Amino acid sequence: MQTGLLTVFCRHTSASLLIQENADPTVRVDLTAYFNRLAPENGPYAHDSEGSDDMPAHLKTALTQVQLSIPLVDGRLALGTWQGIYLFEHRVRPHRRQIVLHLIGE
Repeated sequence: MQTGLLTVFCRHTSASLLIQENADPTVRVDLTAYFNRLAPENGPYAHDSEGSDDMPAHLKTALTQVQLSIPLVDGRLALGTWQGIYLFEHRVRPHRRQIVLHLIGE
């Protein structure tokens, strides 16, 4: 396939997808710290049946996205030089995640 569109979809409500700088690992550190300030664990949340990190994870997902669309040009994803695709895990404990890919084109 040479030209098309890739859709990447995360099938979860406590993780999200980002296209972000992929060269410097401190970008991930700063993103995580920022979102932890926006939606801190142990906040005054009514929804806590799955643990103190569950509702903050839902809020972080609501502020980001669970679906990305990336053009395919000349057989390659048209990402910028510094861009990478991240699965942004919002729970404290690692979870098994499912990602669905759908590629259309010619």
